[in-house]
Amino acid sequence: MTKLSIFPVRAVNRASRHAYLKSAAFAAHLTLAGAVITGGIGRPACAETAAAQYDIPAGPLGEALNRFAQQAGVAISVDASKVQGLRTQGLHGGYSVEEGFNTLLRSNGYVIARTAAGYVLLPAPEPVSAVDMRTLPVVKVTANAEIPGDLPKAYPGGQVARGGRLGILGNRDIMDVPFNITSYTAEHIENQQARTVAEVLVSDPSVRFTTSAGHMYENYRIRGFPINASELALNGMYGLTPYGHVATEFVERVEVLKGPNALLSGMSPSGAVGGAINLVPKRADDKPLIRVTGDYTSESQFGTHLDVGRRLGADHQFGIRFNGAYRDGDTMIDNQSKNRNLAALALDFRGERLKLSVDAYTNEERIKNGSSMMASFSGTTVPGAPDSSTNQFLGINGKFENQALVGRGEYAFNDDLTAYAGVGAQRFRFEGFINSTHTRNVNAAGAYTGYTTNQRGYTDTLSAEAGLRGHFKTWAVDHQLVLSGTSLDLDNGSVFRTGANYLSSLYKPATPILAADPGAARKTAETTLSSIALADTMSFAGDKVQLILGGRYQQVQTKNFSTTTGLQTSNYDQGVVTPAVGVVVKPWQAPVSLYVNYIEGLSQGDTVTDTTASNYGHMFAPYQTEQVEVGGKWDMGKFANTLSLFQVTKPSMVKNGNIYNADGEQRNRGIEWNMFGEIVEDVRLLGGAVYTEGVMTKSAGGVLNGKTTFGTPEWQSNLGVEWDIPWLSGMTLQARGVYTSSQYVNSANTQKIPSWMQFDLGARYAMRLQEKNVVLRANVTNLFDKDYWAGSFSDGFTTLSPPRTVMLSATVDF
Repeated sequence: MTKLSIFPVRAVNRASRHAYLKSAAFAAHLTLAGAVITGGIGRPACAETAAAQYDIPAGPLGEALNRFAQQAGVAISVDASKVQGLRTQGLHGGYSVEEGFNTLLRSNGYVIARTAAGYVLLPAPEPVSAVDMRTLPVVKVTANAEIPGDLPKAYPGGQVARGGRLGILGNRDIMDVPFNITSYTAEHIENQQARTVAEVLVSDPSVRFTTSAGHMYENYRIRGFPINASELALNGMYGLTPYGHVATEFVERVEVLKGPNALLSGMSPSGAVGGAINLVPKRADDKPLIRVTGDYTSESQFGTHLDVGRRLGADHQFGIRFNGAYRDGDTMIDNQSKNRNLAALALDFRGERLKLSVDAYTNEERIKNGSSMMASFSGTTVPGAPDSSTNQFLGINGKFENQALVGRGEYAFNDDLTAYAGVGAQRFRFEGFINSTHTRNVNAAGAYTGYTTNQRGYTDTLSAEAGLRGHFKTWAVDHQLVLSGTSLDLDNGSVFRTGANYLSSLYKPATPILAADPGAARKTAETTLSSIALADTMSFAGDKVQLILGGRYQQVQTKNFSTTTGLQTSNYDQGVVTPAVGVVVKPWQAPVSLYVNYIEGLSQGDTVTDTTASNYGHMFAPYQTEQVEVGGKWDMGKFANTLSLFQVTKPSMVKNGNIYNADGEQRNRGIEWNMFGEIVEDVRLLGGAVYTEGVMTKSAGGVLNGKTTFGTPEWQSNLGVEWDIPWLSGMTLQARGVYTSSQYVNSANTQKIPSWMQFDLGARYAMRLQEKNVVLRANVTNLFDKDYWAGSFSDGFTTLSPPRTVMLSATVDF
């Protein structure tokens, strides 16, 4: 049989298995087992008690069981039809025979049983009932969750998870939620060599990157609406993720919830409404880990990553996970170099009723001697994109510093009531030429007049949440009720200085005139976002129908200050209620979920900055964005699809005469298809397609009514493919195509950029070398080095494609 490979996971709950084997059902299952897959015949099974070392790569379950039996010197018999099409995560390290078999079998619905003739497979047991427990001896259960942090397990193929965090509702399976959610796993992150969150989300058809590669910030657009780098959440709490490029070395999951989500997650710092991006930090696994990765990125960027995890205590209650990364060298932007370092520590305690965790990180990033750019155009002609490695800002430097400390805890009073709380603080400092790297008013020949902006600034954040989760029943209705309160305090300060104008060109950049140091940053704003939310998930007819009802009251308080006098210039205090309703129906025996939702998002109202306006300085009430979505999900066991139809409307500020009001409106309608999993054995797909119709429905004087919203292409599609080569165990090839149709880059629809397509390739090889697990990876993005305008950053500003980039890495487990 073909030999396959993958990496270790934990064993099945032994106490439940032993209880099951004592039941009368054991004999019946044993009789049905057929002798089809037979391991090598060696010493008796009972002779294997010590933990021997094994190396079983990932692949089809039958082949892995056969290979393990041969290495362990035991016999196994099983009906081949039971394991047809099933895959395993493999095995590397020291295991007893039973631990090894059950590790290979995990998540496949079977456990191992030992007989006088060898080993056989049995269906995994159902939870022991209260009646059964009265007849069984008391057993101390020490088995842990399927993966660290009690996260939903990975879907077949390992690229995404079966579920994700649905805000205050906690972790939910994708088939049980009336929303479109995708959770990218650490395995996918590592195999793509995605070193920032934006590089992870290249795989998502609903997401596009809205700053050029090589810039200091990473911003996004989901369902046609912007999400800034500051609006990512850490374990469901806003204001605590690093600003700039969010490193992935300490991240277990990157979860994307599409659409407005004020009820679920509360208002983000800048009020993003297109979706939510949540990061789940890594936790220590039961199996000790020491993993070292060395990497290279063209032009000459070198880096290393150390990942260490341990669990301590008699029952592995205490966990510690450390991730450290350092990267330095030249980038693909001409003459630019970049330096980044990260140190992240995760501590956790998991008791019978009490769970605690502490996450801390420090992160610093520097760019030297240049940056990529965003461009605006003076006329209706958009000139051709320059070489994407062109450095328009030779000589500029910038620096980010991020530090954060976050503590969380939950206590289960009983099986039906749990209290939880979290508090975190983050410190962010920046300086240099990190913004305004724009080439403005570029003419048809590519010429423009530029200037540079030197900045200093800070943001200090305190984020907190607390709540209760309860479970109860009323007649035939099962309730999961959540009461939650949140608070987010932000102190912001900044100062900037602009340099003199200079003449330059997209195709032959001039050396810019650098602005002087602006001095110390001054306070600009104080913001407090506080809220209280109540949500109930009601289940009917054996969970075939689920109804989510809830609402959140959000208070927005903002004070602005003059950077010259330090005096308060405005004081804003407004509150609003955002409701949500969602329904999931599972109408057939087949694993199909149909859903519908109505949910509102919330963003801070605009401030009138036009000094000629009669209401100059006025701040509008928070904007309430509305979404209606219907869809369906089909879980085929190893391959899943989600199809969504959505409409999102968002208010905006417009000017009528000499006064501004909040009567503007943007409406985005679309159809969204996401798919992932194993389409056939050894072949995995990840991607989908989105069709979006973005229209301005209300504007000042109706001038823009009916115009297409800028930065909203009609079509976006992604397709990623992975293939495990059957004749070379451990070798995987991967490819990805990303397509975006033409789009307008300004609201007036006078400037348009053409469609583009990017191709990426990769390969990895997992092997055993010097008794160590080794994985070699190679990836190339923008394979054909195509230069193109990629999208829109803001009204009238375009972004540039990434240059072709080669990434190589070697990972060793010690």
